[in-house]
Amino acid sequence: MYLTSPEQRALRGVFTLLAEDRCEIDIRERLGRALLDLLRADQFASFVWNAETGRFDGRVALNMDAANLDRYGEWHQHHDPITFVLQSHRRATRVTDVMPQRELMRTEFFTDFLSRDGLHWGMNLHAFEGNRALGDLRVWRRKGRGDFGDHEKALLDLIEPAFIGALQRAQRTAASVPMPAEALWSALSGREQEVARAVCEGLTDKEIARRMTVSVPTVRTYLRRIFDKLGIERRSALAGLARR
Repeated sequence: MYLTSPEQRALRGVFTLLAEDRCEIDIRERLGRALLDLLRADQFASFVWNAETGRFDGRVALNMDAANLDRYGEWHQHHDPITFVLQSHRRATRVTDVMPQRELMRTEFFTDFLSRDGLHWGMNLHAFEGNRALGDLRVWRRKGRGDFGDHEKALLDLIEPAFIGALQRAQRTAASVPMPAEALWSALSGREQEVARAVCEGLTDKEIARRMTVSVPTVRTYLRRIFDKLGIERRSALAGLARR
């Protein structure tokens, strides 16, 4: 497998990242940024399939509209004609390997979801430990960039074992060593901390949106990311963590 000099540098960065001890959502977000460079992609998203609820949770996304992704969570993931087929392959797979592009473009999933953010050519990798989903990597290109090829699929397959190992380590660490409140708080970005403080003040989503000059769906996106990073599910738990 021939690698260009930029690809070699990008891969070194990817493997260095995956060797570090980080929380799961941080691993997927940082890896997503690296994959945009390595695979010459335009958009990235990552979820974790929850078999108990029948939903893709733990959303991470780059260069995609939060409101559009909210619609995916509410409607489109339940009417998605490609992702479950891609998931069944258990290796890097192009969207065009499971559905011809012209057929995909005639679906509601494409016209009402993918095309809104300019997603045209896609490739997925779904990582598993046995039958348990660990997380996925969804990379997309705009129409003019052209489809992914066998070379890009091979690069993603090359990364898969290190990706799985990083997620497994993160889960073991989270389960065995609860992080101090200060460390958990520092895992949040500046904007996420701002939202978290507002929640602790008792503000509603609308009030937080008004204070931060963002939309309510954006506030809710921040909240989901905060809950995922902190391993909590309720606003009351966030307030308790802040008191610590």
